[in-house]
Amino acid sequence: MPSPAVCRHCGLPGRLRRRGLCWACHQTPGVREQYPSTSVMGNRGHGVGRVSAVPCKPCPFPPGSPEKIAALEGRARLRQPLWHPDDARPAD
Repeated sequence: MPSPAVCRHCGLPGRLRRRGLCWACHQTPGVREQYPSTSVMGNRGHGVGRVSAVPCKPCPFPPGSPEKIAALEGRARLRQPLWHPDDARPAD
């Protein structure tokens, strides 16, 4: 007979949710983020896990301009985050 599954956080046996956590641990703020997903579908999306923290330099072009779109395409191609905190903002 196989041994019962145990929660990765509290170690209690029982039915587990995603990430190998029991319901209580899965719902506790801060606990779920400590454990990576165990699902093969858990890390979906372009560049997940391979993206640097911030693009090298801010983009001075206004949002929606052809230059800004080209800059965003370049960032995506280099697997950088699309947005920089100092990028140009829309004019009010």
